[in-house]
Amino acid sequence: MYKDAMSPLARCIKRLIDIIASFFGMVILSPFYLAIWLAIKIEDGGKPIFSQERIGRNGTPFQIYKFRTMRVNNESDNQQATKNDPRKTKLGEFLRKTSIDELPQFWNVLKGDMSIVGPRPERRYYIEQIEKIAPYYCLVYKVKPGLLSWGPIKIGYSDTVEKMVERLRYDIIYMDNMTLQTDIKILFYSIEVIFLGKGQ
Repeated sequence: MYKDAMSPLARCIKRLIDIIASFFGMVILSPFYLAIWLAIKIEDGGKPIFSQERIGRNGTPFQIYKFRTMRVNNESDNQQATKNDPRKTKLGEFLRKTSIDELPQFWNVLKGDMSIVGPRPERRYYIEQIEKIAPYYCLVYKVKPGLLSWGPIKIGYSDTVEKMVERLRYDIIYMDNMTLQTDIKILFYSIEVIFLGKGQ
């Protein structure tokens, strides 16, 4: 049985940090958001923001938001993006590589769907595939999913079910050692990943 590694006080502080960081992140980056929004719109005329159902805490579905990186009508709920995916736009390639496409998820954090740090939320289709190999996936439902996590830092982008299962191992390690200090460590490592352009 999963035992919460965080004290009630630490969890309250974590939520307070989420609210403050996501609010100021959205305010400070608002000109940047607008520039990206316009660039996507100019590139192919489609909607700049893409939403997709993910599964969050307690198995509750929610809509996650991203800047659209695929060509219009080329996003798929059951198809992962690959390194040289022909569906990606030229701008989308850059946004994914730098993880800038994830910035709209500050709204998810502010709403309480997600936390700044936590296991990455997945689609139901892939969860069903993962559970065939790792039935303990349900443990991640005990905490809020996150914008940042150990998985992308340790293994990079998870574009196969096997990599998702490997990422799950790091999610469990995070949950077993969940502290504010660990969150800060993941934040700094994630900044390094973003600046080195290791996204996909």
